[in-house]
Amino acid sequence: MNGFAGSHLADYLLTLPDTELYGGVFGNCDNIAHLAGRATILEGNLTDPRAAHELLTRAQPDRIFHLAGQAFAPASYQDPWATLEINIRAQINILHAVAQSQRAPRILVIGSIDEFGRVAPEQMPLTEESPLRPDSPYAVSKIAQDYLGLQYFLSHHLPIVRVRPTNHIGPRQNEQFVTANFAKQIADIEAGARAPALIVGNLGAQRDFVDVRDMARAYALALERGEPGAAYNIGSGGVHSIQEIVDALVQLSARHIQVRQDPARLRPSDTPIIYSDPKKFRAQTGWTPQIPLAQSLRDILDYWRAKIQKGS
Repeated sequence: MNGFAGSHLADYLLTLPDTELYGGVFGNCDNIAHLAGRATILEGNLTDPRAAHELLTRAQPDRIFHLAGQAFAPASYQDPWATLEINIRAQINILHAVAQSQRAPRILVIGSIDEFGRVAPEQMPLTEESPLRPDSPYAVSKIAQDYLGLQYFLSHHLPIVRVRPTNHIGPRQNEQFVTANFAKQIADIEAGARAPALIVGNLGAQRDFVDVRDMARAYALALERGEPGAAYNIGSGGVHSIQEIVDALVQLSARHIQVRQDPARLRPSDTPIIYSDPKKFRAQTGWTPQIPLAQSLRDILDYWRAKIQKGS
């Protein structure tokens, strides 16, 4: 629950009536400091099967949103096994513990649009039936999570819903990720902590960016209204280039900022454009994103401005 998407999901779930929230945490909990007294926090490393069993025994959940894992695709090239181990073991420990219990909570398994991997522009938009061709160890780990969800649905009849979300952005995201990284650089420039140059990678890539707060609402709807065993693509159905993101963020600053490309920021594999067709999910749940990109980017920049001002 203390991760980027998990903390926003917790925020959203606590707005719903009759919600008693238990959150598994591991590591830094700054993202959920504001939830003190509003949720029951259970600490444990889900890659340990005993920890997963203890968390489920204490919480006795009716709904499980599994968001724990290593989510930064570039890191998976540097240490492939760490990403595979964290993402696959954590999920299988949860599913196995549930299968051994006498309960059958609805479970949301969260994959990624990265599962589709290397695709050509003419193959857009992606549907749930598009072939999976992973081009990073991270993508392989998400396919494993996706299909473990399907396997436990088929073999143990657990009510598992699978989703493949697109890129989600917003406040609290780690600075490793593109929009957060650019925003932090700009906030550092404004604070006089670095030279007025924004260092970037590939600006031509086009991605579907959805605000994490819209994505949190999508996850809740997926688990309530999704069909167990089914997989759903979640996204806006449109794209923005990284160049657009850079231009918009730079315009939000009063400082004159140069943009410089660093070859070290280019990925070994970078699909030029990728986005999915969300019609199936929208028809099942009625979800549509509500927060425009401009607001998301302003909120991200303001988050980093405040964080840097506080010195944290």
